[in-house]
Amino acid sequence: MNPIFARTSTSVFETMSRLARQFDAVNLGQGFPDDPGPLDVRRKAAEAVVDGWNQYPPMMGIPELRQSIARHYKRFHALDLDWENEVMVTSGATEALAGALLALIEPGDEVVLFQPMYDAYLPLVRRAGGIPRFVTLKPPLWGIDEGQLRAAFSPKTRVVLLNHPLNPTGSVFSRADLDLLAKYIVAHDAILVCDEVWEHLLFYNVEYSPTLTIPELRRKTLKIGSAGKIFSLTGWKVGFVCAAPEILKVVAKAHQYITFTTPPSLQAAVAYGLDKPDDYFAGMRRDFQAAQDRFADGLTKLGFAVIPSNATYFLNVDLTKGRFAGMDDNAFAKLLVEEARVASIPVSAFYAEDAVTSVVRFCFAKKFETLDEALRRISKLC
Repeated sequence: MNPIFARTSTSVFETMSRLARQFDAVNLGQGFPDDPGPLDVRRKAAEAVVDGWNQYPPMMGIPELRQSIARHYKRFHALDLDWENEVMVTSGATEALAGALLALIEPGDEVVLFQPMYDAYLPLVRRAGGIPRFVTLKPPLWGIDEGQLRAAFSPKTRVVLLNHPLNPTGSVFSRADLDLLAKYIVAHDAILVCDEVWEHLLFYNVEYSPTLTIPELRRKTLKIGSAGKIFSLTGWKVGFVCAAPEILKVVAKAHQYITFTTPPSLQAAVAYGLDKPDDYFAGMRRDFQAAQDRFADGLTKLGFAVIPSNATYFLNVDLTKGRFAGMDDNAFAKLLVEEARVASIPVSAFYAEDAVTSVVRFCFAKKFETLDEALRRISKLC
């Protein structure tokens, strides 16, 4: 058995979801909405299954979707992308990550990772032969410390893997942080793999700079997007990558031997969805922000110290303050699911070393009645 996977423990998401089922809990742990997603986009997929092409589509993705991706990023980020040479469709963002890391890393290359980090990053880096070097981010601002950045980079640095906006923190890196990172990437001739799946889940008019829009990084970045996150259709697993041709052509060769392609009906529906008018995207953000505000207000009234969230589906509480001050995040999450029947995620699970153990993550991408029921249950502990 390959030791990287054989010795990997069950993911925290699976563990907490199992406990949620065991205790009949409101599951605010795993990050998915309890809304079915936009009806018109789902209907386009159904129509494409019945009336469209259901054999192998092109390996790079159907032209309609690749063109739509290029138009979408031109509209929202003023990016000029060559859809034929700089855009590829993947079977979800995780496949995009796997393909990028397998294509760009040689055994012994060093990879800079920012923790807390999505749980797939580290095993994929190690399976590709990469040696991880960590930059640790800390609450409440989760900003980049230059001293740690300097220590993480070396002549062996090949890839930098960044999640922006950041899950699990709900934070957005400032332009100053990104400019600092760009300086180190250029100086070490590294490639940035930037997981930007939360790019539309932005709140409170936060300033957001996609990494491909930073001039120094335009030809050194592979950008990953996700239709599942953009349209709250997480089960569809339609992702996309955008990069300069010299990067994309290598990643495309990895993609052809992993999934090769993605269901054409879903691609057609996503192409339609990405061209939806601006008010759809504004309305989506407004609705999620309203859910976050409702849940954050409820937690605050119960005595929790809520850490502001400017992006993603997630809201965190600081256990160094308030009613449960001093409690370890794993102990609190266990207490919460067993006694209050509400599932959360301890943020320490997103660290490989030197973990912050005082933050717990909740998914607020739920209907108001779901959030209200969770608050009612949590109130019994307060």
